[in-house]
Parts: sequence; structure tokens; C-alpha cells
Amino acid sequence: MSLPEMRISGMFAEKIITKNSILKTKKNIKIIISGGGTGGHVYPAIAIANAIKKINSDADILFVGAQDKLEMEKVPKAGYPIEGLWISGFHRKLTLRNLMFPIKLLSSLWKARGIIKKFKPDAAVGVGGFASGPTLEMAARQNVPILVQEQNSYPGVTNKLLAKKATTICVSYPEMERFFPKEKMVMTGNPVRQDIVNLAGKRDEACQHFGFDPSKKIVFLTGGSLGASNLNKSVNANVKLLRENPDVQLLWQSGKLYIETYKNSDAASLSNVKISAFIDRMDLAYAMADVVICRAGALTISELCLAKKAAILIPSPNVAEDHQTVNAKALEKKQAAILITDAAAESKMIQAALDLLKNEKLKSELQTNIGKLAKINAAEAIAKEVLKMLS
Repeated sequence: MSLPEMRISGMFAEKIITKNSILKTKKNIKIIISGGGTGGHVYPAIAIANAIKKINSDADILFVGAQDKLEMEKVPKAGYPIEGLWISGFHRKLTLRNLMFPIKLLSSLWKARGIIKKFKPDAAVGVGGFASGPTLEMAARQNVPILVQEQNSYPGVTNKLLAKKATTICVSYPEMERFFPKEKMVMTGNPVRQDIVNLAGKRDEACQHFGFDPSKKIVFLTGGSLGASNLNKSVNANVKLLRENPDVQLLWQSGKLYIETYKNSDAASLSNVKISAFIDRMDLAYAMADVVICRAGALTISELCLAKKAAILIPSPNVAEDHQTVNAKALEKKQAAILITDAAAESKMIQAALDLLKNEKLKSELQTNIGKLAKINAAEAIAKEVLKMLS
């Protein structure tokens, strides 16, 4: 190589290094995180934001969610600003709400466009939920690199569409190349609240917090932040069985939609049952639980894996593409959880929990196998992928 060529090559290399160094040390990066609707989307989104701030404390993060949904309350409590879009899901049945969907979608696309033009993000992250579609679509149109985080083993329509424009797709299950371009995928797992990572030594504190006897077995039933109608109905249908087993205690999270219906029910009146609309200290609920009964949403499964809990999964039949059944079957196949259909919940759910409490060998196997599936640093891994897009 001649001297002039070496100089030119050196100058070019110096520019590349300088540019990359600036990107890596850039303090005023701006990132939009969009999605929500349920705790299954909101809490992972907050975990990603916290992980980004841990790496770059000067990062400016703006959330975009759906008006009147859980994120509008939880995100500000976590210390982040949020903008709301007038958007909701599309129902497969012909309803009056569906007639409004095109109007809501256009309104949300227009508002998302304005938010992106004003905020000028360096990257946009979609965690699923109603708001992520319009937000990431408009970000991509304005040449903002986007990252899609797919929580489930069967992706929803929105993420399938966004994948075509995504720079990176973070997944939590293997064999997702059936749905997404393999070269864009990174296996990260689902982010969860960090207080669930280490539950050792919390049982006594948890029992005191919830008012349980630590010498007795405890079942924790949760239907998610909003609650699950059929799980609540199934608890109340098994009053006789719960009464006959006073040494088994039940923490029953009914959800805020159902607390008024069940707070004075026959099951809730039992001395070994405590009902609550919402559980703020999920770490303590998991810490004291010997068995967990729950739906099979992606966040719940990720929490169970980290908490290493023996679980009875009852997939919701009211979700897109029946993805919760796919999630649950993936664990059942690895002998990491027990699967009961929603239709069989009333007749089998409580009895299965009682049987599992008596079968220490099976309970131990479930705990070991589900623990093997845990991905502890998922939020940090996704945060690094977000920042990697900037360079």
C-alpha cells in the first residue's frame, strides 16, 4: 500500500472509530418504549427502561401507551413520562367497538407521528400491546431503528407485521424462525421485576405480610392484574374442598374487575383463604407459595421460571391465536409445569393443587425443570440490543 493510500485508509479508520466512540458515549440518547394494556406488557417495558438507564443514566426515555390502560398509572409511578394513544384491540367478532377501530387507528397513527417528530428518538422499542403497532410503524416510517420484543411462543399479528421493518427481534422461545427472519432474532428471554430473582429467606417476611401461618402449606392463585373470571369462579365452586383442608392456605388474587363479586363469597369467608384485588409484592407472594395456580401469559411464565415454582397452568382461551396454550404446552413438554384446560378448571384445579402439595417428588421435579428455563438477565440483554442499534 502506498503512503497516500495508507493516509487515506488511516483517516477513514479514524473517522469510523471516532463515530463509533461518539455513539457509545453519547449521553443524550432518546428512546421510545411502546406497548402495554396489561401487566404482562407493562412490567417488562419498565424493566427494559430501568436496564437502559443502568447502562446509560443520561438516556431520555419516553413511553407511549394506550389511554385508560394500566400503563398510564404504572409507568409514571416508575418515574417515566408517558403519552397515551386512543387505541384498542380489534375483536374477531362483529361488534360496535370494531366499527370504531379504523378511526382509532388513524388517530393513533397521527398522534404517534407527532410524538416521534417532537421527541426525535434514536430508537424505538415495542413490547406488544395496543399502542406498539402505531408507534413503531410511524417510527419506522421516519427511519428510526426499531426493536420488537416478542414474549410468547406464538406471536401476535402486530409483531408479525412489525418484524418486516424491525432491526432486531428479541424472542423468548426457540424455533421462532417460523415467524421471524432468523438473522434479526436474538434469544433474550422475557424481562421481569428484579425482586423476583432472589427469593431466598423471604418466606417468613411474606407470611407476616399476608397474614399466613408459615408452618402450613400455601397455594397462590393469580389471574393477572385484571383477574380471570373462570379461575375466580373455580375457586368459589370448590368451597367444600377448601374447607376440608384447613392446613392448606390460599392467597387468592381475584383482580380488580372481580373483587366486588367475590370479596364476600363463600370461599373468601373461609379462615384459610385470603382474597386480594391486586398483589403489589409479587416477590413475597412467590416466596411463600408452595404451588402457584395461574394463567400462562409470557410474563407469568418468566416469573415462575425465575422463582422456581411448581405451577399449575390454566391457559386463557380468550387470547390471540390461543398463544397461552402454546406457552403452557412448551413447559408441559419439558415436565416443568402441569397443564389444565380452562374448561376443566372448575373440576380439577383445586384438587390438582392439593395432590401436588402431597407429592413432594413431583413438586421438586417441576421446580427443578422450570428453574432450568430461567433467563436472569433478560432486561439487560434487551437493553444492550437497543443500544447496539445506535451504532
